[in-house]
Amino acid sequence: MSDPDQDKIDRELFRNIEKLRQLRIEHRDLDEVITRLSMDIHVDQLQLKRLKKRKLMLKDQIERYASQLIPDLNA
Repeated sequence: MSDPDQDKIDRELFRNIEKLRQLRIEHRDLDEVITRLSMDIHVDQLQLKRLKKRKLMLKDQIERYASQLIPDLNA
């Protein structure tokens, strides 16, 4: 028989893993866009700055989700 609390934890863990995967994909895609735009001498610098800021925010989110997936050894 399955434990409802364990099922809830498993579902939450799966959601966090999936969210982390999506964030990493978005971060990688944004990195590619920034690299391509950086090569264009006519690039809108404000747009580039906003994309870089978004990339940093994604990095912070990735680190936060990744740290949540590390088991608490004191538990």
